Amino acid sequence: MPEHNAAVEAAVENELRLLDPAVRRSPDLVAALLHPDFREFGASGQVWDRASTVVSLADGMEDGGRITTSRMKGVQLAPDLVHLTFDTDSNGRRAHRSSLWRRVGDDWLLYFHQGTPYGPAGTVAFVQEARPPRP
Repeated sequence: MPEHNAAVEAAVENELRLLDPAVRRSPDLVAALLHPDFREFGASGQVWDRASTVVSLADGMEDGGRITTSRMKGVQLAPDLVHLTFDTDSNGRRAHRSSLWRRVGDDWLLYFHQGTPYGPAGTVAFVQEARPPRP
């Protein structure tokens, strides 16, 4: 069940900061929000680490337009761990998103993120390989 507490609110605030185009263009601001062991399974299918994410966003390899969010929910899984789920739309490219935020000292840092593309009415936006028929 979604929660509303200080930990979840901090994670939501930082997640929304990471989606802000001004933050995404600043390597220092992005790096300040990512855990040193950050990993992402991107909606593109690519696996990202902290360094490649900071460089990619600063170089504009990711879409530089406004990203809208919907259905954001958070649950505190442990004293130092929050799980967020939400959907994004970036110029018609939609993805279901999942983020794990870890508290390090007084800061909440993005530890893991995954994006899964979807199309209209929640359909998956990519085609799965055909499976061979069963004998």
